[in-house]
Amino acid sequence: MTTAMGAALRRIQLGNALSAFGNGFTVPYLYVYVAKVRDLGPSTAGAVLAMLAVAALAVLPLTGRVIDRRGPLPVAIAGTVAAAVGALGLGLSATEPLVIASAIALGAGIAVIQPALATMIVWCSTTVTRSRAFATQFFLNNLGLGVGGLIGGLLVDAAHPASFVRLFAIEAVMFLVLGAAIASVRLPRVPKVEDAVPTEERPKGAWRALFADRRMVWLCVLGFVLFFACYGQFESGLAAYATEVTRIAPATLGIALAANTAAIVAAQFVVLRLVERRRRSRVMAVVGGIWTVAWMAAGVSGLVHGAQAVATTLLISTYALFGIGESMLSPTVAPLVADLAPPSLIGQYNSAFALVKQLALAVGPAVGALMVGHGMSVVYIGMLVLCSVGISVLSLRLGRMLRPVQDNPHRQVAAVPAPRTESVAAAA
Repeated sequence: MTTAMGAALRRIQLGNALSAFGNGFTVPYLYVYVAKVRDLGPSTAGAVLAMLAVAALAVLPLTGRVIDRRGPLPVAIAGTVAAAVGALGLGLSATEPLVIASAIALGAGIAVIQPALATMIVWCSTTVTRSRAFATQFFLNNLGLGVGGLIGGLLVDAAHPASFVRLFAIEAVMFLVLGAAIASVRLPRVPKVEDAVPTEERPKGAWRALFADRRMVWLCVLGFVLFFACYGQFESGLAAYATEVTRIAPATLGIALAANTAAIVAAQFVVLRLVERRRRSRVMAVVGGIWTVAWMAAGVSGLVHGAQAVATTLLISTYALFGIGESMLSPTVAPLVADLAPPSLIGQYNSAFALVKQLALAVGPAVGALMVGHGMSVVYIGMLVLCSVGISVLSLRLGRMLRPVQDNPHRQVAAVPAPRTESVAAAA
């Protein structure tokens, strides 16, 4: 059983890493490609980026139901096909309707893949090994995105649209590789989720059951604040603050993003050893403290205009601190979602949490860009410092709701008593 689980999990992780590698080829260049290379203008480029989020919000409420009824494997394969079609369509489309339609297919496909893969990882891991499995997935995702982005930068040429077509074709192929990798996986039955393998009609009222779960609702609120205060600011609010308030060059912003990825890649498994036996709620509370320091550093970077080197260092440190916090969350949040879910609702819980993330990623950039664009940079930093403090408060409150084994699965292992020699001898 353990060998089969390990082989299945390795295949899932390898396919996921390759798809992230392909995705990294196009993510940094999508706006430039649509607006400048295809000459469709900034409005169409903005619509394409919006459609990626809208498509995800449209399909995620239904994805959990399908996963729990049909299993994650067919859902993941359908997602990879849709994402591949969308990626190739973006590369070949030269008109606004086709570009937007391709973006919808890509956004929906990626959104479907995420909870399906998360459910497959749950099925291929145990409560104790799940933190390491999700940490490995996060590490490989960031490594793949970073390497793909670097290689894509070497291949792309804004003067030659064919170079962008090549990038999108590579992305499409990598999604198909992910589909082929997971299609060959034989999902094992494990004690935590063996009853979740769909063998009969799923009970009705899944959303009602989820909303009745006070711990999951609290975790979703915490997740929204987490994603809003970090991922929701990377591409808009924080980038705008860095260039307009801190006044760093766009090239330096690329270095800051690289520092974020480097911090994740360098720290992930070191952090994992430090946190996997700790209480999850306490780990998330520490992340709130780290991000509070990160946002305060960003705020100070906008005040030291006479020392540009200091301001730049502070801003790069902000991105690096975010990376350290992210590496602490990867073995913590996703496994907690799985451990809160009833066996028959694992797909529903994963999809609901993915929906919360997408909502934060939709609201966060709009709020950040609006506040910084209207000269409210001080209020903007203050809001995000409060959000980071709120993460710590919400995490500690959630910790009081969780059962000890949910907050720290290793307690369950420690609680199993070892056989006593004296008792065996007495019985004999």
